[in-house]
Amino acid sequence: MDTIYTNNTLVNLQEEYDKTKIQEIIDELEKELIGLKPVKTRIKEIAALLLIDRLRNKLELVSGSPGLHMSFTGSPGTGKTTVAMKMADILYRLCYIKKGHLLTVTRDDLVGQYIGHTAPKTKEVLKQAMGGVLFIDEAYYLYKPDNERDYGAEAIEILLQVMENQREDLVVIFAGYKEKMDRFYESNPGLSSRVTNHVDFPDYTAEELLKIAKLMLEEQQYKFAPNADTVLLDYAERRMKQPHFANARSIRNAIDRARMRQANRIFASGDKVLTKGDLITIQSEDILKSRLFTQTN
Repeated sequence: MDTIYTNNTLVNLQEEYDKTKIQEIIDELEKELIGLKPVKTRIKEIAALLLIDRLRNKLELVSGSPGLHMSFTGSPGTGKTTVAMKMADILYRLCYIKKGHLLTVTRDDLVGQYIGHTAPKTKEVLKQAMGGVLFIDEAYYLYKPDNERDYGAEAIEILLQVMENQREDLVVIFAGYKEKMDRFYESNPGLSSRVTNHVDFPDYTAEELLKIAKLMLEEQQYKFAPNADTVLLDYAERRMKQPHFANARSIRNAIDRARMRQANRIFASGDKVLTKGDLITIQSEDILKSRLFTQTN
Protein backbone atom coordinates (compact mmCIF):
# COMPACT_ATOMS: atom_id res chain seq x y z
CA MET A 1 0.00 0.00 0.00
CA ASP A 2 1.05 3.61 -0.54
CA THR A 3 2.05 6.33 1.88
CA ILE A 4 -0.32 9.28 2.26
CA TYR A 5 1.25 12.58 3.18
CA THR A 6 0.27 16.20 3.61
CA ASN A 7 2.62 18.98 4.65
CA ASN A 8 5.03 17.23 7.06
CA THR A 9 2.65 14.45 8.13
CA LEU A 10 3.07 10.94 6.79
CA VAL A 11 0.71 7.99 7.13
CA ASN A 12 1.63 4.52 5.91
CA LEU A 13 -1.49 2.78 4.66
CA GLN A 14 -0.20 -0.72 5.26
CA GLU A 15 0.82 0.07 8.83
CA GLU A 16 -2.54 1.66 9.59
CA TYR A 17 -4.39 -1.25 7.99
CA ASP A 18 -2.36 -3.79 9.96
CA LYS A 19 -3.06 -1.92 13.21
CA THR A 20 -6.82 -2.28 12.79
CA LYS A 21 -6.58 -6.05 12.23
CA ILE A 22 -9.67 -5.89 10.03
CA GLN A 23 -8.00 -8.29 7.60
CA GLU A 24 -8.64 -10.97 10.23
CA ILE A 25 -12.38 -10.29 9.94
CA ILE A 26 -12.30 -10.35 6.14
CA ASP A 27 -10.39 -13.65 6.23
CA GLU A 28 -13.02 -15.07 8.59
CA LEU A 29 -15.75 -14.03 6.15
CA GLU A 30 -13.97 -15.83 3.32
CA LYS A 31 -13.47 -18.94 5.43
CA GLU A 32 -16.86 -19.17 7.11
CA LEU A 33 -19.17 -18.18 4.25
CA ILE A 34 -19.42 -20.06 0.96
CA GLY A 35 -20.04 -17.91 -2.13
CA LEU A 36 -21.62 -14.48 -1.53
CA LYS A 37 -18.93 -12.79 -3.64
CA PRO A 38 -20.90 -9.54 -4.17
CA VAL A 39 -21.56 -9.33 -0.42
CA LYS A 40 -17.91 -9.85 0.48
CA THR A 41 -16.86 -7.28 -2.12
CA ARG A 42 -19.33 -4.73 -0.73
CA ILE A 43 -18.13 -5.29 2.84
CA LYS A 44 -14.52 -4.77 1.72
CA GLU A 45 -15.56 -1.54 -0.04
CA ILE A 46 -17.26 -0.24 3.10
CA ALA A 47 -14.24 -1.20 5.21
CA ALA A 48 -11.89 0.56 2.78
CA LEU A 49 -14.01 3.74 2.83
CA LEU A 50 -14.04 3.78 6.62
CA LEU A 51 -10.29 3.19 6.83
CA ILE A 52 -9.56 6.08 4.44
CA ASP A 53 -12.00 8.29 6.36
CA ARG A 54 -10.11 7.48 9.55
CA LEU A 55 -6.79 8.38 7.92
CA ARG A 56 -8.22 11.66 6.58
CA ASN A 57 -9.31 12.57 10.10
CA LYS A 58 -5.79 11.91 11.38
CA LEU A 59 -4.41 14.30 8.79
CA GLU A 60 -7.10 16.89 9.60
CA LEU A 61 -8.54 16.66 6.10
CA VAL A 62 -12.17 17.41 5.39
CA SER A 63 -14.19 14.26 6.02
CA GLY A 64 -17.64 13.52 4.69
CA SER A 65 -18.59 11.49 7.77
CA PRO A 66 -19.64 8.38 5.85
CA GLY A 67 -23.06 7.09 6.81
CA LEU A 68 -22.86 3.85 8.74
CA HIS A 69 -26.50 2.72 8.84
CA MET A 70 -27.08 -0.22 6.50
CA SER A 71 -29.65 -2.34 4.74
CA PHE A 72 -29.14 -6.08 4.24
CA THR A 73 -31.63 -7.57 1.79
CA GLY A 74 -32.08 -11.17 0.76
CA SER A 75 -33.83 -14.45 1.49
CA PRO A 76 -33.58 -16.25 4.85
CA GLY A 77 -30.47 -18.31 5.41
CA THR A 78 -28.16 -16.26 3.18
CA GLY A 79 -25.83 -15.15 5.98
CA LYS A 80 -27.19 -11.70 6.81
CA THR A 81 -26.85 -12.08 10.59
CA THR A 82 -23.36 -13.60 10.28
CA VAL A 83 -22.18 -10.74 8.07
CA ALA A 84 -23.76 -8.23 10.47
CA MET A 85 -21.64 -9.68 13.30
CA LYS A 86 -18.51 -9.34 11.16
CA MET A 87 -19.49 -5.79 10.25
CA ALA A 88 -19.82 -4.97 13.95
CA ASP A 89 -16.28 -6.29 14.47
CA ILE A 90 -14.95 -4.14 11.61
CA LEU A 91 -16.67 -1.01 12.93
CA TYR A 92 -15.28 -1.66 16.39
CA ARG A 93 -11.72 -2.19 15.19
CA LEU A 94 -11.92 1.00 13.15
CA CYS A 95 -13.20 2.84 16.27
CA TYR A 96 -16.58 3.75 14.77
CA ILE A 97 -18.43 2.05 17.64
CA LYS A 98 -17.30 1.75 21.26
CA LYS A 99 -18.35 -1.77 22.23
CA GLY A 100 -18.71 -3.81 19.05
CA HIS A 101 -21.63 -6.01 20.11
CA LEU A 102 -24.56 -6.95 17.89
CA LEU A 103 -28.14 -6.89 19.20
CA THR A 104 -30.67 -8.70 17.00
CA VAL A 105 -34.35 -7.75 17.35
CA THR A 106 -37.67 -7.99 15.53
CA ARG A 107 -40.87 -5.95 15.60
CA ASP A 108 -42.05 -7.67 18.80
CA ASP A 109 -39.02 -6.33 20.68
CA LEU A 110 -39.77 -2.73 19.66
CA VAL A 111 -43.52 -2.29 19.27
CA GLY A 112 -45.98 -2.35 22.17
CA GLN A 113 -49.55 -3.60 22.36
CA TYR A 114 -51.20 -0.47 23.72
CA ILE A 115 -50.80 3.30 23.99
CA GLY A 116 -47.69 4.27 25.92
CA HIS A 117 -46.08 0.85 25.60
CA THR A 118 -43.98 1.29 22.43
CA ALA A 119 -41.74 4.18 23.46
CA PRO A 120 -40.37 2.47 26.61
CA LYS A 121 -39.82 -0.81 24.73
CA THR A 122 -38.00 0.86 21.85
CA LYS A 123 -35.90 3.04 24.14
CA GLU A 124 -34.88 0.04 26.26
CA VAL A 125 -33.70 -1.82 23.14
CA LEU A 126 -31.77 1.23 21.99
CA LYS A 127 -30.17 1.52 25.42
CA GLN A 128 -28.97 -2.09 25.21
CA ALA A 129 -27.65 -1.55 21.66
CA MET A 130 -25.73 1.66 22.36
CA GLY A 131 -22.06 1.40 21.49
CA GLY A 132 -22.75 -1.41 19.05
CA VAL A 133 -24.93 -2.47 16.13
CA LEU A 134 -28.71 -2.90 16.23
CA PHE A 135 -29.84 -5.53 13.71
CA ILE A 136 -33.58 -5.32 12.97
CA ASP A 137 -34.72 -8.45 11.14
CA GLU A 138 -37.79 -8.33 8.90
CA ALA A 139 -37.81 -4.58 9.52
CA TYR A 140 -40.76 -3.95 7.16
CA TYR A 141 -43.13 -5.38 9.78
CA LEU A 142 -42.55 -2.20 11.76
CA TYR A 143 -44.75 -0.37 9.25
CA LYS A 144 -48.39 -1.42 8.88
CA PRO A 145 -50.18 1.37 6.99
CA ASP A 146 -53.46 -0.56 6.85
CA ASN A 147 -53.80 -0.60 10.62
CA GLU A 148 -54.55 2.83 12.10
CA ARG A 149 -54.13 1.49 15.64
CA ASP A 150 -50.68 0.04 14.99
CA TYR A 151 -47.81 1.52 16.99
CA GLY A 152 -44.97 0.60 14.62
CA ALA A 153 -44.78 4.16 13.27
CA GLU A 154 -43.95 5.39 16.77
CA ALA A 155 -41.02 2.96 16.99
CA ILE A 156 -39.76 4.12 13.58
CA GLU A 157 -39.86 7.77 14.63
CA ILE A 158 -37.82 7.04 17.76
CA LEU A 159 -35.33 5.05 15.67
CA LEU A 160 -35.01 7.92 13.20
CA GLN A 161 -34.22 10.41 15.96
CA VAL A 162 -31.48 8.19 17.39
CA MET A 163 -30.06 7.34 13.94
CA GLU A 164 -29.72 11.05 13.20
CA ASN A 165 -28.72 12.48 16.58
CA GLN A 166 -26.61 9.67 18.02
CA ARG A 167 -24.78 8.42 14.95
CA GLU A 168 -21.54 8.12 16.92
CA ASP A 169 -23.17 5.82 19.47
CA LEU A 170 -25.17 3.39 17.35
CA VAL A 171 -25.26 1.76 13.92
CA VAL A 172 -28.57 0.31 12.70
CA ILE A 173 -28.86 -2.48 10.14
CA PHE A 174 -32.32 -3.14 8.67
CA ALA A 175 -32.79 -6.59 7.13
CA GLY A 176 -35.38 -8.57 5.19
CA TYR A 177 -36.64 -9.61 1.77
CA LYS A 178 -35.56 -7.12 -0.89
CA GLU A 179 -39.00 -6.39 -2.39
CA LYS A 180 -40.57 -5.78 1.01
CA MET A 181 -37.61 -3.70 2.15
CA ASP A 182 -37.85 -1.52 -0.97
CA ARG A 183 -41.51 -0.79 -0.17
CA PHE A 184 -40.56 -0.14 3.44
CA TYR A 185 -38.05 2.55 2.42
CA GLU A 186 -40.49 4.07 -0.07
CA SER A 187 -43.01 4.47 2.74
CA ASN A 188 -40.60 6.61 4.77
CA PRO A 189 -38.23 8.93 2.86
CA GLY A 190 -36.63 10.01 6.15
CA LEU A 191 -35.64 6.45 6.84
CA SER A 192 -34.36 5.86 3.33
CA SER A 193 -32.14 8.96 3.44
CA ARG A 194 -30.42 7.74 6.61
CA VAL A 195 -29.54 4.31 5.21
CA THR A 196 -26.61 4.79 2.86
CA ASN A 197 -25.10 1.31 2.60
CA HIS A 198 -27.22 -1.29 0.81
CA VAL A 199 -26.00 -4.89 0.61
CA ASP A 200 -27.98 -7.47 -1.36
CA PHE A 201 -27.49 -11.14 -0.46
CA PRO A 202 -28.05 -13.54 -3.38
CA ASP A 203 -29.57 -16.99 -2.95
CA TYR A 204 -27.07 -19.84 -2.91
CA THR A 205 -26.72 -22.18 -5.88
CA ALA A 206 -27.25 -25.92 -5.36
CA GLU A 207 -23.48 -26.46 -5.67
CA GLU A 208 -22.82 -23.86 -2.98
CA LEU A 209 -25.40 -25.50 -0.73
CA LEU A 210 -23.57 -28.82 -1.13
CA LYS A 211 -20.32 -27.14 -0.01
CA ILE A 212 -22.16 -25.64 2.96
CA ALA A 213 -23.54 -29.07 3.85
CA LYS A 214 -20.05 -30.58 3.80
CA LEU A 215 -18.76 -27.82 6.06
CA MET A 216 -21.62 -28.39 8.49
CA LEU A 217 -20.88 -32.12 8.57
CA GLU A 218 -17.16 -31.50 9.07
CA GLU A 219 -17.89 -29.24 12.04
CA GLN A 220 -19.89 -32.05 13.64
CA GLN A 221 -17.31 -34.73 12.71
CA TYR A 222 -19.46 -36.43 10.11
CA LYS A 223 -18.87 -37.04 6.41
CA PHE A 224 -20.79 -38.13 3.32
CA ALA A 225 -20.40 -41.59 1.84
CA PRO A 226 -18.92 -41.42 -1.70
CA ASN A 227 -22.33 -41.27 -3.41
CA ALA A 228 -24.23 -39.29 -0.77
CA ASP A 229 -23.03 -35.86 -1.89
CA THR A 230 -24.67 -36.39 -5.30
CA VAL A 231 -27.92 -37.25 -3.55
CA LEU A 232 -27.67 -34.15 -1.37
CA LEU A 233 -27.08 -32.02 -4.48
CA ASP A 234 -30.27 -33.47 -5.99
CA TYR A 235 -32.07 -32.77 -2.72
CA ALA A 236 -30.89 -29.13 -2.76
CA GLU A 237 -32.12 -28.62 -6.32
CA ARG A 238 -35.53 -30.07 -5.40
CA ARG A 239 -35.78 -28.14 -2.13
CA MET A 240 -35.00 -24.83 -3.85
CA LYS A 241 -38.25 -25.20 -5.80
CA GLN A 242 -40.35 -25.87 -2.71
CA PRO A 243 -42.17 -23.27 -0.54
CA HIS A 244 -40.42 -21.72 2.45
CA PHE A 245 -36.94 -22.52 1.15
CA ALA A 246 -34.38 -20.88 3.48
CA ASN A 247 -31.02 -21.51 1.80
CA ALA A 248 -28.37 -22.62 4.33
CA ARG A 249 -31.02 -22.91 7.04
CA SER A 250 -32.94 -25.48 4.99
CA ILE A 251 -29.75 -27.42 4.36
CA ARG A 252 -28.92 -27.42 8.08
CA ASN A 253 -32.37 -28.87 8.76
CA ALA A 254 -31.77 -31.53 6.10
CA ILE A 255 -28.44 -32.45 7.70
CA ASP A 256 -30.06 -32.72 11.14
CA ARG A 257 -32.73 -35.05 9.75
CA ALA A 258 -30.10 -37.14 7.93
CA ARG A 259 -28.18 -37.56 11.21
CA MET A 260 -31.38 -38.74 12.89
CA ARG A 261 -32.02 -41.27 10.12
CA GLN A 262 -28.42 -42.44 10.34
CA ALA A 263 -28.82 -42.96 14.09
CA ASN A 264 -32.04 -44.94 13.57
CA ARG A 265 -30.41 -47.03 10.85
CA ILE A 266 -27.47 -47.87 13.09
CA PHE A 267 -29.74 -48.62 16.04
CA ALA A 268 -31.80 -50.98 13.87
CA SER A 269 -28.66 -52.95 12.98
CA GLY A 270 -28.92 -54.71 16.33
CA ASP A 271 -25.75 -56.22 17.79
CA LYS A 272 -23.52 -55.31 14.85
CA VAL A 273 -20.02 -54.28 15.91
CA LEU A 274 -19.69 -50.60 14.98
CA THR A 275 -16.63 -48.89 13.59
CA LYS A 276 -15.74 -45.22 13.70
CA GLY A 277 -16.62 -45.10 10.01
CA ASP A 278 -20.15 -46.34 10.77
CA LEU A 279 -20.65 -43.56 13.32
CA ILE A 280 -19.39 -40.68 11.21
CA THR A 281 -20.72 -41.56 7.75
CA ILE A 282 -23.98 -40.28 6.29
CA GLN A 283 -25.17 -42.72 3.63
CA SER A 284 -27.25 -41.79 0.60
CA GLU A 285 -30.22 -43.66 2.07
CA ASP A 286 -30.19 -41.28 5.06
CA ILE A 287 -30.96 -38.46 2.63
CA LEU A 288 -33.17 -40.42 0.23
CA LYS A 289 -35.70 -41.03 3.01
CA SER A 290 -36.56 -37.32 2.90
CA ARG A 291 -40.18 -36.68 1.94
CA LEU A 292 -38.90 -34.74 -1.10
CA PHE A 293 -37.76 -38.09 -2.48
CA THR A 294 -40.49 -40.35 -1.08
CA GLN A 295 -43.54 -38.22 -1.90
CA THR A 296 -45.54 -39.14 -4.98
CA ASN A 297 -46.32 -36.46 -7.55
